[in-house]
Amino acid sequence: MIYFCCFLITLMIIRLLVAFVNYLSFAYLPKTTTLISVPSISILIPARNEEDNIGRLLEQLSTFEYGMLEIIVYNDNSTDKTESIIKHWTELTPNIKLINGDILPKGWLGKNYACHQLAKAATGDILLFLDADVSVKKGVIKRSIGYLQKHKLHLLSIFPKQIVKSFGEKVSVPLMNWVLLSILPIYLIRRSKNKIFSAANGQFMMFKADTYKKIWPHKRYKSNKVEDIAIIRLFKQKGLASDTRLGDNDISCRMYVGLDEAIEGFIKNIFQFFGNSILVTIIFGVLTTIAPFVVYLYMGFWWLTAYLVGIVCIRFFVMLASQQSVIQNILLAFPQHIIFLLIIIKGLINNKQKKLIWKDRNILQDL
Repeated sequence: MIYFCCFLITLMIIRLLVAFVNYLSFAYLPKTTTLISVPSISILIPARNEEDNIGRLLEQLSTFEYGMLEIIVYNDNSTDKTESIIKHWTELTPNIKLINGDILPKGWLGKNYACHQLAKAATGDILLFLDADVSVKKGVIKRSIGYLQKHKLHLLSIFPKQIVKSFGEKVSVPLMNWVLLSILPIYLIRRSKNKIFSAANGQFMMFKADTYKKIWPHKRYKSNKVEDIAIIRLFKQKGLASDTRLGDNDISCRMYVGLDEAIEGFIKNIFQFFGNSILVTIIFGVLTTIAPFVVYLYMGFWWLTAYLVGIVCIRFFVMLASQQSVIQNILLAFPQHIIFLLIIIKGLINNKQKKLIWKDRNILQDL
């Protein structure tokens, strides 16, 4: 058991080093940028029952000063006021366009189909897919295009800064970055050709249009519920330079409202965080749960103390990199871990039952 304890401690140290490197790498877009050229851009927004969000985003985008900018919103058979809100903004702002969605074809997931239809309608040199719940400031477009051009990227994704308000969100939403930034060095996404170093977020994905329209990635992964990660892996496999950055105050998102919505949302992609391996996900969950008890039983109090200090430091660096409250997330570490285990368990149950309702659709059904 001593060897097992050493393994657990080594795993913690590796995660601590990854979190520290992610903090030091300052993985945000540069604050200032110079464009090599000024390409036209199409901002593409899939929207299904987004009456609480879509108006705010369109209001923000309507203030953007960029010469060749079109904004296209795909209303995916919404049953709320989404369509009327979009129409209101199309009347106010000439470069905002509305596409009303067709009946979802068999074999497609809703968002993937919406993105494909948006891309077919887009005319820009750059395609930027934005989720309706994202908030953006004026500088983010030029900063993103400048970064894309500087590094000759075909794909740039950003994890928006997460806004958490309710207690349920505070014990769930930070889990995404806790996992991601302690197991994946963001620094290596662009610099390594190995597709194991891949992460992307469908809330913000920017493509060179000619590359996108040679591959049509949303069509290729039309039934993939975590298409963003699948797409960046495909791009890396094809040798197409790609990168993922962390968001700052220029791009933020209240991803989920409340605990129940957060749990259902994370169930969609929990296994993808671990290479789409259920086994690796379970092993990670079990090891991070039992480690403090095993270390204490077989190595004593002082080793336990050292281990817990390491765990706290992981959260410290992850939350600094995520621009989240460090103290809050350290204090909530235990309930967050309980929620993490619950997400894994519910994910296993849903996979077995092939049932997960998201946006009023079963995204785990046979397609």
